[in-house]
Amino acid sequence: MAPWRHKAVPEANTLGILAFDAGKTMCSLISLYHSLSDEEITKLRTEVIKTKGVTYLNSQHECFLLNLAAAERLEELDTAADTVSRLGRKCSDPSLSQFDLVYADHKVGLIDLRKLGYSTRNTPKIISKMEKFVSSTRSLHSAMENMAELETSEKKRQHWKANNYNYGKHNFEHLNEQIGYHRKQVEHYKEVSLWNQSLDKTVGIMAKVICIVYARLCCVFGAYISNCNCYNDSNCCCLLEHRELYKKNNCLYEESLYKRVTRSGPIPKGSNNKTGVIRFLNHDVGEFDKPMSSGNNRVLRLAPPSTVGGAGLAARYAEVVLFAERCLRAPATVGEEAREAMYEMLPEGVRRKVGAKLRGRWRREEEEGEALAEGWRDAVEELLEWLLPVAHDTVQWRAERLMEKARFETRTTALLLQTLHYSDLEKTEAAIVEVLVGLSCIYRCERR
Repeated sequence: MAPWRHKAVPEANTLGILAFDAGKTMCSLISLYHSLSDEEITKLRTEVIKTKGVTYLNSQHECFLLNLAAAERLEELDTAADTVSRLGRKCSDPSLSQFDLVYADHKVGLIDLRKLGYSTRNTPKIISKMEKFVSSTRSLHSAMENMAELETSEKKRQHWKANNYNYGKHNFEHLNEQIGYHRKQVEHYKEVSLWNQSLDKTVGIMAKVICIVYARLCCVFGAYISNCNCYNDSNCCCLLEHRELYKKNNCLYEESLYKRVTRSGPIPKGSNNKTGVIRFLNHDVGEFDKPMSSGNNRVLRLAPPSTVGGAGLAARYAEVVLFAERCLRAPATVGEEAREAMYEMLPEGVRRKVGAKLRGRWRREEEEGEALAEGWRDAVEELLEWLLPVAHDTVQWRAERLMEKARFETRTTALLLQTLHYSDLEKTEAAIVEVLVGLSCIYRCERR
């Protein structure tokens, strides 16, 4: 019998309040499942990793980017498996109560997953069933929140009644009707959602999907992972080790020559074209010997100090880039205080670079005048063309990780490789400096 199957229990425990933990884990699994579809993987390999912002700031090397994508998706799966293992300890089926051991066996190749087809007829049915459970559990969560608000109002009413306050009979009757309606809603959603489902059955479904997603993850990314011969070995999909993502990755990325704007010269041809390096060193691998924890964010923490994320500036620089877009496209909506606040967000070193470049530009302004301003506008537009997508994805990535803690979302999430987190710090700051200098020149010329 397969490890995720279990015999029916006459009086199985239901999930109850654990339905919300299970629902959020199902959301993660559904999102992971869809992120590994042929369409999404093709998009990743032919579009996402080839965008200008990603190739210039993060890496031109496919092996680095795909290793990073695989590491992040595997970490998300490990987090889901951690929750399922915790829920499984409450199950009566031994294969579910020890799912952490079953999952570990999958990862070292002791269990043959070849029969767990990603695209078999049964798998979409399981995913569809999970999506229905998530939808009803989301509705239950919302109904219970509304009910809590009404109960607070009911307590206030009781307080008013005890103190002989008269706020009108009609309002009280309407409140009673609302409370009665929402109580029925809550009871209905409890009946049809995960709240009323068997713990063993629910954990069994999630355990099976974890195995399916893991097998798919190996088959999709195995070619970029050491000792994972996905296309040759008979048990290929079980050989992936989390740490192998980093042992193999010794890629260096070379800085491509950015197309300079020659009319106004905002980015001089003689600028330093120093090659940046992002490398997962062997000593970093030791972090993966620590126990699995949903709060570790190991892939996030592995960004070296030479990256924007490693310097702790990803969110700040994303905000600066988005603010720069607003200054360029809708300058009338940006006041002096907002400009000053944005400038204060910059690290001291970046502010010095902006000031130094501006002092050099003012001397040339009278000679070149409007031509200089127009050239800067074109240059800023060109820079923002590839900076903005990375900045937007940085904001989106953070929002999705915060949102998943409070809401039930099943959409495919952005990847860390699309953000500023692993971007070369020197190149990113140089681009931001050019954008800010350009905006200052435009602003100064238009005010004259």
